[in-house]
Amino acid sequence: MPKSPAAVPTPLGFVPRLIFASRWLQMPLYLGLILAQAVYVFHFWVELVHLVEAALGQPEALRAIFEASGQKASAAPTHLTETTIMLVVLGLIDVVMISNLLIMVIVGGYETFVSRMNLEGHPDQPEWLDHVNASVLKVKLATAIIGISSIHLLKTFINAENYSDKVLIAQTVIHIAFLFSAMAIAYTDRLLHPPAHH
Repeated sequence: MPKSPAAVPTPLGFVPRLIFASRWLQMPLYLGLILAQAVYVFHFWVELVHLVEAALGQPEALRAIFEASGQKASAAPTHLTETTIMLVVLGLIDVVMISNLLIMVIVGGYETFVSRMNLEGHPDQPEWLDHVNASVLKVKLATAIIGISSIHLLKTFINAENYSDKVLIAQTVIHIAFLFSAMAIAYTDRLLHPPAHH
């Protein structure tokens, strides 16, 4: 029995082709996010160098990380405290988590909305990228935002004496709002894409 010839794709008209090609307008946005990623890398190393210099007793670095961590004192600090180290380290973790969020948006967004990256079989392909789509990306971004918000809230609670009750309550309420939003997104995704039963 002869094989049926492969279906020849219908050529797109000018307007559909123009609309489809407009997805490449997002390219400068992703390149801008890559530049923002580079700024975060620079900021991370500046803060890390300040922390190491402060640990070695340099007063200028100590004053810089003391102010960057949001602490207030009438006199300049003379040594590193556990609270200061914890706040600086949480700030570094915060930078890493935001950087991870940027990677998810850049790689996942490009793969979903612009063009395939053809990473199948590549040893460094992220595990989550082989089944990424707009819905999965939204859930992952919501989860990442909750993680970032948790770090911010923890930093605020550790340094609570320098914040008003209004700020503490507002940050807690915002974090809870993020949590419920992520749960709603995940639940909606589950309703739209129920798991397959074997």
